[in-house]
Amino acid sequence: MTTNEYVRAFAGGFVLISLALGVEASPLFVSKHFLWFTAFVGANLFQSAFTGLCPLVNILHRLGVKDEKASCSN
Repeated sequence: MTTNEYVRAFAGGFVLISLALGVEASPLFVSKHFLWFTAFVGANLFQSAFTGLCPLVNILHRLGVKDEKASCSN
């Protein structure tokens, strides 16, 4: 997986988990305050689209994750 794929997977996972924990209709409901995580993920994705700054990308680079898959074409 590339950094872009990891970022999308993490963001999607965080949104789904925070919705499951923050929406009263969910059987996993804990508190509506978990919806702040959803807002944080959305705001971070929005700002990173314009600034290029994403903390998760920096962490993934330090862990050795590549930005793009190797090309198989000759």
